[in-house]
Amino acid sequence: MNADMKGHEGAPNAWSWVARLGVLVIHNDPVVEAELWGMAPPGTTVHAARFESPTSGGAEYTGTPWHEVIESPDVRRGLAQLGQMDLSAICFCFGSASFFGGPAFDDGFSAAATALAGGTPVYTAGQAIRLALAATGVRRPLVVVPPWFTAPTFAATRGYLAATGFEVAGLLQFELGARWQGVRRHRLFDRGGRFEVDPEEVHRQVAAAFPPDADGVLIPGSGFRSWEAIDSLERHLSVPVVTSNQACLWRLLDLTGVRTPVPGAGRLLAPRTRAA
Repeated sequence: MNADMKGHEGAPNAWSWVARLGVLVIHNDPVVEAELWGMAPPGTTVHAARFESPTSGGAEYTGTPWHEVIESPDVRRGLAQLGQMDLSAICFCFGSASFFGGPAFDDGFSAAATALAGGTPVYTAGQAIRLALAATGVRRPLVVVPPWFTAPTFAATRGYLAATGFEVAGLLQFELGARWQGVRRHRLFDRGGRFEVDPEEVHRQVAAAFPPDADGVLIPGSGFRSWEAIDSLERHLSVPVVTSNQACLWRLLDLTGVRTPVPGAGRLLAPRTRAA
């Protein structure tokens, strides 16, 4: 590297990028960027655009067809802006849309979104999760869902995984604690529950509920803080752990050929070969 490409004390400066990830996230989700920046290896940067949460009016989310999502002004604006940033890829960090819409949502949204982003590849959190489970050899995970998921989302998650070749060994809903019990589940995220998730408590609840016939752990939910629990759970349970944001980052690194291992992010982001 030339001297003019060095930053403070000889370190590579911010322009020495090797991969640039765009994320499209709901307007009040701080977790995606925090986790991705925490995991991102040197030279990998994260850039966000936001769209209005479908629960911001108080309604429970039960799915939106991909062609309606792609017509949202926020989504269109975000994709167009991210598409002008010379990014490596863009992840739509809203797994529930995939769960309710199935693989058809993933395929339709990804194709239309890639076109709106000027050809920058766009993938969904659902697609990243599926590929990450396959890459780690997990076929029958314990699924650990956020406290703000409700019965329709449970069913949609099971259905989505079944439709894509996975079997749910068990479904555990993370519990925030007694002081949140008066809040309706689908309002927990917007009321501040997203700030109350403790990774040590994630470890405790998952370890206590892990069924003997499961071969891994899946923690969907982009707004569910969990990546700090990955390593400890893998050591304790001796199985791979896949989370939504971890899978989104892994997919970017896989697409760009970056093989840098990510300490603390589990087997998925350990030294690896390219996915098929």
